[in-house]
Amino acid sequence: MDLKALLQRFDGRSRLLVHALHLGATGTNNAQTVFNKQRRCDPDFTLTPFLETLCQQEAYVREDALVLKPLVCLFSEDFQRNLLCFLHLIHPGLPKDSVLHLLQCLTQDDRGNQWVCALIKQLQRDIEGTRKGTILTSNCTETLKSLCARFRDANAKGRWASCFEGLKTEGKETDVSVLYQKKRKSDNMDHDEVQEDHQSKRVKMDFSPSKEQERLPEEEEHKMRTTQQNQSAASVSQAHSDLLGSSKNLPDHMKAAIPVIKELLDTESEWDESSVSALKVFHECDPDEVELLCSLLCLSEASEQSLPQFCSCLLELSPDLSHSTASAVITHLLLHKIVSLSEPASRCLVTAVTSLCTRYPRPTCQALIEPVLRKGQTGSAQAELLCRLVVDCLEPHHRLLVFRTILGVSWNESVLSVIHALLDSKLDLSEEDFSVFTDQLCSQSPYFSKSMKFAKMLLSVLTKYQSHVNPACHHTLSSCLSFNETFLKKSLQAALKRISL
Repeated sequence: MDLKALLQRFDGRSRLLVHALHLGATGTNNAQTVFNKQRRCDPDFTLTPFLETLCQQEAYVREDALVLKPLVCLFSEDFQRNLLCFLHLIHPGLPKDSVLHLLQCLTQDDRGNQWVCALIKQLQRDIEGTRKGTILTSNCTETLKSLCARFRDANAKGRWASCFEGLKTEGKETDVSVLYQKKRKSDNMDHDEVQEDHQSKRVKMDFSPSKEQERLPEEEEHKMRTTQQNQSAASVSQAHSDLLGSSKNLPDHMKAAIPVIKELLDTESEWDESSVSALKVFHECDPDEVELLCSLLCLSEASEQSLPQFCSCLLELSPDLSHSTASAVITHLLLHKIVSLSEPASRCLVTAVTSLCTRYPRPTCQALIEPVLRKGQTGSAQAELLCRLVVDCLEPHHRLLVFRTILGVSWNESVLSVIHALLDSKLDLSEEDFSVFTDQLCSQSPYFSKSMKFAKMLLSVLTKYQSHVNPACHHTLSSCLSFNETFLKKSLQAALKRISL
């Protein structure tokens, strides 16, 4: 049965969802967008008719016989996968019995697609709140057991290569002569492990079972390792040579300032008036020269202990640095240090960041805060520092810049902390800003249905920004609350009811 015939079974709103779910890899996101818009237009809109239609029995001809199947079984497997992923996102706001009935209907599909079966089991487990059984098929379970057995002795001589000896694909042997294996070095590796990691960049092996497979002779391994180390050293040397070659274009007085500043950064000596004079070179640079100067000074590698004095001298410069110069210095000096934080920032780093942010708020927003948020690596350490900047260092119009940036990045629990800090600072939001924000809340609410941070943020919106809520936003916020599963849901609903339109 073609799509046009299937669509005739649905009402107008449901047809929009069916069309969205048929759009390949983007089907799930498109369906969620359609559903959110429908909820904003009508907070009482429900998917119950859509689910009931999918479960209706439909007659079709198979092998010259008339067969009855649930309508959902007549759709393509791509549609079914998108449908299950879509329901996984929004099922907290749907009738549990209706979703479970649809899952039961999907199990009647004769095709038995393994992805669809796994998604059905996963959604069923999520709805019932149980983790009994497994979503893996018997074939997948046996394959995983076999693979785990091969990796059990991965620390023995031969390491990873030996784990793949004799590996076969189902039904035939696989002949692969070279496997490129890339490993990430961890901080707690010892020297021998690091050397062996270089060695394992390229491991020659045959996946077919053969007793003739042997590791490369020791002398060849040593030669390979030495070659790789030489190539790495040559690459670093070439980059350094290119940098030094570019430095020849700098005026003599700028080149003379580099060793002075670099020595102060490296030795953590006391900075004085002569140090400030050396930093005046930044006033005389064009944008390209600033980038080159920061690279030659290795600002990104400066120790955190040297940062407070360096920043203090920068702040003594008169006049202030230009916007482009300040942005370049902040990027080279602080961005890498903050992005790589895995624990709360040190006192020296906090002092440096807050001092520069207070003097140069807009460059800090654009060169530091925005890149940290857009990299999608905002953890608790980064969020703690950003919250401090938002509360202590930024003026209202700069906070608004950060807020608008956050509306365009992916959210996690740490980003929610930054949003909450911004909201608590009483942002001066325009009608358009607030409308975009509520739309984002609506699209994110299925992902944070059990998040207390998200619930508290919603409560802050409903209590501190009541005057911004117009009828359209009221509908949107009502849709957001329907997904909430925390104990604050009743408080949120009561706060929404108190808002007079």
